[in-house]
Amino acid sequence: MPKIVIIGGGAAGMMAAATIVEEKPDNEVVLIERNDCLGMKVMISGGGRCNVTTGFSDVKDVLKCYPRGAKFLKTAMYEFKPGDVYEWIEARGVKLKVENDMRVFPASDNGRDVMELYEKVLKQGGARVLFETVVTNVEKEDDGFKISLRDKDAIYADKVILTTGGQAYRRTGSKGDGYDFAENLGHSITKLAPSLSSYMVEEDWVKDLSGVSFTSVRLKLNKDSKHEFSGPIILTHRGVSGPAIFALNSLAAYETISKDDKAKLNIDFCTEYTHEDLKKMFDNCINENPKKNVGNLNPLPIPKSLFRKFLDLIGINKKFNELSKKEINKLIDLCKNAELTLIGTTPGDEFVTAGGVELTEVDIKTMESKICPGLYFAGEILNIDGFTGGYNLQVAWCTGRLAGLNI
Repeated sequence: MPKIVIIGGGAAGMMAAATIVEEKPDNEVVLIERNDCLGMKVMISGGGRCNVTTGFSDVKDVLKCYPRGAKFLKTAMYEFKPGDVYEWIEARGVKLKVENDMRVFPASDNGRDVMELYEKVLKQGGARVLFETVVTNVEKEDDGFKISLRDKDAIYADKVILTTGGQAYRRTGSKGDGYDFAENLGHSITKLAPSLSSYMVEEDWVKDLSGVSFTSVRLKLNKDSKHEFSGPIILTHRGVSGPAIFALNSLAAYETISKDDKAKLNIDFCTEYTHEDLKKMFDNCINENPKKNVGNLNPLPIPKSLFRKFLDLIGINKKFNELSKKEINKLIDLCKNAELTLIGTTPGDEFVTAGGVELTEVDIKTMESKICPGLYFAGEILNIDGFTGGYNLQVAWCTGRLAGLNI
């Protein structure tokens, strides 16, 4: 009976193991996990609800949500599409729901339900799960592999799947040691960087508005390159966060931003309106309320707290009929092109790692190494990462399944 060892009990490792025990039951499966439970990072995704995948079904559109690895991912994604993931999970007893923003969650809003599903499948399939077990090295020996363990005897395997994840969310066990294992077995690792992070800003006025959110803004980041994205954001006590910020950070993952190497972020808070549209709104308010103080009304389609902050920044404290054209234009310019100074990403806030095992060294159709026969990869250890919204778990499910089917 062939022995398959899977290193890493996250989303990709669980799916690979589940696929093997269900589809290829004539194999011995050992899943090694350094934590005392499976899927710790999976359970905290989506705020603890587990954003299992995206509700979008067109694979071509889904693949546009991956700044890195989309072309490589094509085969795995078509083999196990978001809709297939949905059906696979529901068929094993966990009811799902698609929310308005097209994220998919357990109907119970409890990520633990997804973990219990995998625990049940692996137990019924006879997989052996080694908890609190740390792999220190993986070596190729003849036609198999030697997996060295900390404080335990080594394990020998016919084939190995590396599903150790990246190095984001280190408190969940993502230490990045899988990159060392891959390099020792002959693979190249691309440049690594945190992705899907929030940004810290220099301007105090943003922090004063912590908690104020926007359903749709247009973002432009200028550094060594230019990056743009539109969507929801929220202002925080440190800077800016939210889905559009995460996506922008993903696009700009390799840009170096710090207090000593700053970047500029421009925000259009009124994407549905032109400068002239906003000018007309102001003119109407002036005509209807000429004697009222500007701070008592808000003629623009932005939160009142933001409008008042813009007044403070410009130094306006007067009646509407006392405003100059220059002051009105300054207010509108802030609405359409507010400029912030980025001084870094929020430490420990990143969701995934940009970069990983070089994709040209992995078979796109099987997930097997082209360099080391019998070695497979799945999940975040690969140089693939996507936006928030279930896209990164979708990578784990589809690459884990493809590896499991082909091993």
